[in-house]
Amino acid sequence: MIRMQLACPLQRAHDAIMAVTFLDPGLLAYLEQQLPPREAGLLDMEHSAAERGFPIIGPACGALCHLLARLAGARAIFELGSGFGYSTAWFAKALRDNGGGVVHHTVWDEALSQEAQRRLQQMGLADLVRFHCAEAIGALQATPGPFDICLLDIDKTSYPEALPVIAARLRPGGLLIADNILWHGRVWKEEEHSESTEAIRRFTAAVMQDSTWWPSIVPLRDGLLLALKR
Repeated sequence: MIRMQLACPLQRAHDAIMAVTFLDPGLLAYLEQQLPPREAGLLDMEHSAAERGFPIIGPACGALCHLLARLAGARAIFELGSGFGYSTAWFAKALRDNGGGVVHHTVWDEALSQEAQRRLQQMGLADLVRFHCAEAIGALQATPGPFDICLLDIDKTSYPEALPVIAARLRPGGLLIADNILWHGRVWKEEEHSESTEAIRRFTAAVMQDSTWWPSIVPLRDGLLLALKR
């Protein structure tokens, strides 16, 4: 098992990430250390999340989301659950590289929405973002599509409810990205029957068994489900 020695701020970020992942600590540290250097705004968000114990998708998943958005040539992205804007920043960077577009940042909490606006403004990305302070599924229903990508990262009990709304808003060939799909390893433990665990199981089965989707699960961090709409 590879063990990497991390500087103090990165160690705190690493420890916070490990609280929500089942990956070997050495493997996750190794993967993150292979990433190209990240700009100051992203690093600041990572350190802030670590200090606060705030869940974010993390740099390895963020870089993957950026890559997927670039490959898709995405111009319209909707995030269901955006926190203080970490995943939004990765997507907005991809839209900028793609020549423009809009990523919809959606969060219930006004303070988080304001923080995201401030951070993304400082990074020069706010002009690519539309901010919704609202319940995410309702906000998606109220926002005209179609979208190239939808990121799902809300309360896990709401994942099954969100799926048909996402399917209706994604364009053919659009991409669904769902975070926490391995749910800290609970989803394969027979003794686990919490409401959140059961909801993720139902959501995963619904995607995997529906011919609407061409799905795969990436076991990175806490698991990303990727599904292409046929």
